Amino acid sequence: MDLRLPGLRALRGPRRLLAAVAAVVVIAGAGTWTVASADDDAPAVRRADRVMDMGDGVRIDTSYFTAAGDGRRPAVLLGHGFGGSKDDVRQQAEDLAGDGYAVLTWSARGFGRSTGEVGLNDPEGEVADVSRLLDWLAGQPQVELDKAGDPRVGMAGGSYGGAISLLAAGHDDRVDAIAPAITYWNLADALFPNGVFKKLWAGIFVNSAGGCEKFEKQICEMYDRVAESGTPDSKARAMLEARSPSAVGDRIKVPTLLMQGQSDSLFPLGQADQAAKAIRANGAPVDVDWIAGGHDGGDMETDRIQGRVKSWFERYLKDDKGADTGPAFRVTRTGGVDSTDGQALLRGASADAYPGLESGPKSFRLTGGEQSFANPAGASPPAVSALPGLGGSGGLAQLSSLGLGVSLDFPGQFAAFESAPVTGNLRITGSPKATVHVTSTSEDAVLFAKVYDVGPDGTQQVLPSQLVTPLRVEDAKSGKDVAVTLPAIDHDIESGHRLRLVVSSTDLGYASPLSPATYTVSLKSDLTVPTAPGVGTAAVPLPAWVWWLPLAGAAIALALLLTARRRTATPAPDPELAEVPLQITDLSKRYAGGQDRYAVRDLSFRVEKGQVLGLLGPNGAGKTTTLRMLMGLIKPDAGEIRVFGHAIRPGAPVLSRVGAFVEGAGFLPHLSGRENLELYWRATGRPPEDAHLDEALEIAGLGEALARAVRTYSQGMRQRLAIAQAMLGLPDLLILDEPTNGLDPPQIREMRQVMIRYAAAGRTVIVSSHLLAEVEQSCTHLVVMDRGRLVQAGRVAEIIGSGDTLLVGTAAPIEEPVVEKVAALPGIASAISTDEGLLVRLDADGSAPRLVAELVRLEVPVQCVGPHRRLEDAFLTLIGGSA
Repeated sequence: MDLRLPGLRALRGPRRLLAAVAAVVVIAGAGTWTVASADDDAPAVRRADRVMDMGDGVRIDTSYFTAAGDGRRPAVLLGHGFGGSKDDVRQQAEDLAGDGYAVLTWSARGFGRSTGEVGLNDPEGEVADVSRLLDWLAGQPQVELDKAGDPRVGMAGGSYGGAISLLAAGHDDRVDAIAPAITYWNLADALFPNGVFKKLWAGIFVNSAGGCEKFEKQICEMYDRVAESGTPDSKARAMLEARSPSAVGDRIKVPTLLMQGQSDSLFPLGQADQAAKAIRANGAPVDVDWIAGGHDGGDMETDRIQGRVKSWFERYLKDDKGADTGPAFRVTRTGGVDSTDGQALLRGASADAYPGLESGPKSFRLTGGEQSFANPAGASPPAVSALPGLGGSGGLAQLSSLGLGVSLDFPGQFAAFESAPVTGNLRITGSPKATVHVTSTSEDAVLFAKVYDVGPDGTQQVLPSQLVTPLRVEDAKSGKDVAVTLPAIDHDIESGHRLRLVVSSTDLGYASPLSPATYTVSLKSDLTVPTAPGVGTAAVPLPAWVWWLPLAGAAIALALLLTARRRTATPAPDPELAEVPLQITDLSKRYAGGQDRYAVRDLSFRVEKGQVLGLLGPNGAGKTTTLRMLMGLIKPDAGEIRVFGHAIRPGAPVLSRVGAFVEGAGFLPHLSGRENLELYWRATGRPPEDAHLDEALEIAGLGEALARAVRTYSQGMRQRLAIAQAMLGLPDLLILDEPTNGLDPPQIREMRQVMIRYAAAGRTVIVSSHLLAEVEQSCTHLVVMDRGRLVQAGRVAEIIGSGDTLLVGTAAPIEEPVVEKVAALPGIASAISTDEGLLVRLDADGSAPRLVAELVRLEVPVQCVGPHRRLEDAFLTLIGGSA
């Protein structure tokens, strides 16, 4: 039976190209430009923006990326995540285009500049749009065709964009390979697991789209109905299932790379497991990759994942049988913490076949008799597992993998059953299972099951990946046996630890019955955990320096010997600059192999004592290259750098007066902060009294933490310890490259004070940062770069105050007709109403006195007029469209 909708069938067959011409019309925004590649050997990428008419009044905003060159090439469609737009995948699109693909990105209905209502990948809406985009690709001269009207095409995307990849492969047989990530197989199962409403994630879904009114009417009505009752109904479930890849699972027959997040309470690993089984049953190749990150945070492993997607398309779109697509199954595992940045250390484990979620089961007997506990009135206070929407690299799931997760169960609201201490290490890979008997004083019971990793002393307990299984038990008054399948995890249980099965009455992320009830739970089976014995973790390689340090030392010694006679004389010190911390004159550095491509070109500026100088510019502006030349790490092609009058060369003695913090510092985690600094200073070979250790530590403000092992430090403490290391010897010039990376707002404020205190004693600080608001508060002077050149240099106040935007304070709000009159005045580029009055931008012919005169003539109640510009405004004005 053909389950495709009539609207999709109409686009198939010989008339498809004619339908495409009629339905897909370029409306606006056509523009093509060249994007320079960061790789000198990669071709330039052209991007063309088009707004396409889908034929039903909906306009879809697209971007088309191709690299120069003759001949046809496979195409790739890249989808974006929910609440995002095509701009979110622009970098990946440019990379794939540079590798020989024609890439089309688009903003889905209701997002970005696209019109229409959000349909949650409605087959008649978003999925039909993809088929029309495929029609358009089939007509492009750059795109390889399998036959007339049938482009050679793959699809990839994360979350919402991953689901559309699966759905398109089921609805349109022109899709040849897919690589969906952190997405769903059955949206009803994801939002209504076991009949329980995932209320927080559902609310985030609705709000990230801009509110209920942004959705198709029936979706909005469904959400309102379920959110109000707290209980999913069959109609709601049927609607979500019809928009899920599972609805067309028997028709997805293309090579599929499934990348699912371990840190994901929205779409957990079980969703990818269902997809893998269904697609493999159709005879298609399927690889599964469990990544460290997900919707709850953690490391998204972006570079590795995009590299694997590229290899997948090399194999199945370009038919490169030598392409390494990776193992059939891979899981990322954490192995401690990197002492330099506090991030989890990741390594992969793999198998030649996907083990599923039940491989290698081991049983553990649990103790704990029949237990009763309460569902409190109003289901409050709720237990805490995951915090939906927290996201970011500091997500709870990543902390959980390191033994630092946050979870909370309230006394009297749960039952707990515990194993004996585990003998030998135990790696759980898959879904633990158990059977419990449930009785309730209410007709229905809603319960939340989870397995904790409990330390030997019983106080430390970790909820792996912060995941729970919700259970709705109907007709529970008479008692029921309930088979519990817990969320799939990959977690190491150390010897001596215990497994604790907890069944609670509430959870923050889900809807629970509001009426009070008493639940009684007892065990009916052991706890069975899968171990996936066929999955092997790669051995941890020796640090690279073990191999290259001896060789590098020998090479450096040989180079010094061979070049000793060829050294040119170092320029003599300039006595007039003896008290000037930094003077850069006509500095230039070309890219490797590029005669006319410059990383830095004709750069000149000067820094004085006591200044905190902010070095600003968009990515690729040349900031890091400038700092590397300043520290003597690379040589300029032209110009010179002088520090206190001395020319900078690799190893120049004056560099002893320069301290630098670039990309973090390496610390030994088992040593204290003080011991790490003392060890570092001894390695420099300089006298201990020259370190000024106590003074540097006082400025850094670490206090009693110096006596603790570095492995116990927070990210902010590690950053301050790294700054203290750069301050050892109290260098006259301190260089800090992104010192606030990874810090929260209180830590950023502390770092600001560190820089200000250091410069207050007459020393100089140069800081490169992308946090413009922070630079505005901590820096006295700025140097703004763009495309390797100096754009502007001067005091922060001067750069901010030199803008063309004025704030006109008024005694009363200004009505819109008056605002329009002001905007139409000569010399006025724009005028908008604000809470304070009018925000007016002058054009080249405008002036503040003329503006005031015109405002008086229009009887605007002016109270004050002054410049209104933040550093962000000034920065964007200076660099134009480069940001």
